[in-house]
Amino acid sequence: MAVMPDKWIIRMAKEHGLIEPFAESQVRREVISFGVSSYGYDFRLADEFKVFAPKGDQFVIDPKSLDQSLFVSRKGDHCLIPPHGLAIVRSIEYFRIPRDIITICFGKSTYSR
Repeated sequence: MAVMPDKWIIRMAKEHGLIEPFAESQVRREVISFGVSSYGYDFRLADEFKVFAPKGDQFVIDPKSLDQSLFVSRKGDHCLIPPHGLAIVRSIEYFRIPRDIITICFGKSTYSR
């Protein structure tokens, strides 16, 4: 299995609608000091968030019967996530990933460090 380079990402996005809307400036080309590869696409987050906000000792989540009251909906250009918390967010981009390709998504941010 190979890691697909930036040229492949750009070609597939432009010719086959791999990423829509596609912003070529989001294709990362620089070498980083960790991880398997420097190739990737830094997708953007929409302004809609669902922040996990358990009440008291409600830390057990049943993914098959999710209690919506454990989440607080937020809309805005930023979102504060409490320590040890999480947020469900959608991306601005829509991805059409071919069946023979695997992707990796890292939830990290320069601003959160």
